[in-house]
Amino acid sequence: MSNDASSDFRWLRTSGEALTSMLAAIESAEESVCLEMYIYTASPVGEQFRDALVRAQQRGVRVRVLIDALGSIKLLASFWEPLIAAGGEFSWFNPLQLKRLLYRDHRKILVCDERLAFVGGYNIAPEYQGDGVAKGWRDLGLEVSGPLAQHLAASFDAQFARADFQHRRFSYLRKSALRVGFTTLDGELFLSGPGRGVNPMHRALLSDLAQAKEIKIISAYFLPTWRFRRALMRRARQGAPVQLILAGQSDVLLSKLAGQYLYSRLLRSGIEIYEYQPQILHAKLFILDDIVYVGSANLDTRSLHINYELLIRLMKTQLADEARAIFAKDLKHSQRIHPAAWQASRTFWRKLKERWAYSILATVDPYLARRQ
Repeated sequence: MSNDASSDFRWLRTSGEALTSMLAAIESAEESVCLEMYIYTASPVGEQFRDALVRAQQRGVRVRVLIDALGSIKLLASFWEPLIAAGGEFSWFNPLQLKRLLYRDHRKILVCDERLAFVGGYNIAPEYQGDGVAKGWRDLGLEVSGPLAQHLAASFDAQFARADFQHRRFSYLRKSALRVGFTTLDGELFLSGPGRGVNPMHRALLSDLAQAKEIKIISAYFLPTWRFRRALMRRARQGAPVQLILAGQSDVLLSKLAGQYLYSRLLRSGIEIYEYQPQILHAKLFILDDIVYVGSANLDTRSLHINYELLIRLMKTQLADEARAIFAKDLKHSQRIHPAAWQASRTFWRKLKERWAYSILATVDPYLARRQ
């Protein structure tokens, strides 16, 4: 699908900045508000958002909220009673049942009036308040206005409609109609979900990677597919600078260990690996020359093949320059992993834990998803 109009973009350089901008957008909405989150907590910031949504509904704005049932497992449905009483709509995505547990909505979207949208890695919870250095997890996002915001609104409509959808058994192996791309003059929106078949998000990343002369990646959870790892190492061996900023601190230790299992091979190919130090890293940013990807998807099997995810692909020199500046700032807060020191630091027990973590996330998790 294409559109002849152009979109406007603004980097939200921290999750704290993103949450502030999102609240302001809700307060200014005139027609509709669509909020889709993986994690939403009953916290002061959660109450701020809920109260802003209630006020929007009370002034005649149509408000709909979609929250993943597993990601927000501690959130009670009663939290949304004020919104529902005001006439707003709330739904859990994929309510918890053992036979349908693993397919999750990992997307993070706010769309106001189908004209202004916010995407990124941040959720609505206290840990995302801050600058990612002195306070709060390190995350970022993008403010979007124009045709891509309209596509994001349409994708929310579709996701809201399938919130209680009963996934058929072995959905992971069935051909998926959920993996689609939308193109405008200056950007593309990639959506993915469980199922078999071509994943436009993965295909675009591999295509851009194969031609990139400079590669900079920030990934909170790093467990890329074999094809993606091979492409990264090939570009590094061919002389392209490849820099990865990965998690020095992580909220998912298993993911960190699984990613570290890959370090030795990546380092031998000439890839530079850095670990972000001040706070937990949760950002997702991929810069391939002047092409930038930003959204909810991590470079791991779950994001690329199991979860419902989104990525925006942009080809704008100014945005890419700004993204490189963001990367450079994060690099100053990151510690480089040197090959010799890395090898010397790893005990047999450490290697065993990394191997175990890799097997769980790269093999067992996808296998269980296939069985559902």
